[in-house]
Amino acid sequence: METFLNSARNRISGLPGFVEREQLLETVRRQGLPTTSDEVWRYAPLAQFPIDDFGSPESEDISPSFIQELTQHAEIVVRVENGVCVNVAGAMSGVAVGHVDSWSVNATEYIDDSFALLNTSLHHHVVSIDVDADVNAGSILVIHHIGRGASFPRTRVTLGRSASVTVIEVWVGGRDAFVAPVSEYHIGDNAQLTYATYQRLDTSAWHVSRTTARIERSGRMHQSVLSLGGHYDRARNDAELLGPGAENQLWTTFLGSGDQIHDLRSHQLHQVGRTTSVLLSKGAAADQSRSVYTGLIEIERGARRTDARQTNHNLLLSPQAHADSVPNLDIRENDVTCAHASSVGPLDEMQRWYLESRGVSRHEAERLMIEGFFKEMLDVLPVQVARVFEADITERVREVVA
Repeated sequence: METFLNSARNRISGLPGFVEREQLLETVRRQGLPTTSDEVWRYAPLAQFPIDDFGSPESEDISPSFIQELTQHAEIVVRVENGVCVNVAGAMSGVAVGHVDSWSVNATEYIDDSFALLNTSLHHHVVSIDVDADVNAGSILVIHHIGRGASFPRTRVTLGRSASVTVIEVWVGGRDAFVAPVSEYHIGDNAQLTYATYQRLDTSAWHVSRTTARIERSGRMHQSVLSLGGHYDRARNDAELLGPGAENQLWTTFLGSGDQIHDLRSHQLHQVGRTTSVLLSKGAAADQSRSVYTGLIEIERGARRTDARQTNHNLLLSPQAHADSVPNLDIRENDVTCAHASSVGPLDEMQRWYLESRGVSRHEAERLMIEGFFKEMLDVLPVQVARVFEADITERVREVVA
């Protein structure tokens, strides 16, 4: 890691907050990267992580056809290259989209996460989306183009009281790249944020992301995380429910092939009572790919009448595929409703037999069943966006079930 940290120090030399950034790098040096002896990283292939091979990012202009389709349904399109906001096209009244160059991030909450600390130290600037109170905004598309090397994008979304907006975030490129994004969402009283992330990086990329949502009284967030790319893809999605009536829905899905590893982790923290969280995680693993799901629902003392549920379903498409599912509950109050469920298994033989008995070939039956498995995760997205993602996922399924 020394080679990486030495080059990182040169990288931040001209950025605001250089002294603070350098101190964070020193913190990472002292505590090191996590190891598999740490429970939250137990299933990660950290011994294979070649951090010293990743230098400063290089530009790589990759624009899959589905991006052009998505831009047609967005009022604002933001282009980000290796964490640097290079263009904002379009506008909406009451919505400010741009970037913040000043040193204005809070590092203390990520002190236990070396990857998030690297982002805090090495991010170029913060891509910001601010929606004024009482503004019912449209759709914003954020396109991340990732090149070779190490990138540390950072995003902040803030919704005022009774505001609403839909944000679609797409990740493309990433050949031989390491990308560690951090995103923070603040949903004000009675505000509503719909956020969808579509990770379509190259299968050689290492992707380690972290998002944190803070939801105030009667605020609502629906977050969808869809992952098809990456060699190692880790998404940690946290939410803090801070006011009565706050609601968080998190839907995550992946399709693994080759030797990919999809590692999904969530933490739903209910600070007060009469709050709701619903988590649904579904994914399919083919070839020698693996998946890991670790979810935690934490209910503080006094958070009465909380309703929190998490469900994880894993579909194994080959005998060599593997899935680990670890749902957890940490409840410090009696008057609550909580539930968790998980399943790991192959395609249902009876469903496949039903399709084959009606003239559908075995290959086509498997493809239809896999596509149906993912459809539930797409139905919650805006219709135009769901159609674009569905077409791309269908093409990917056909490659996997060849």
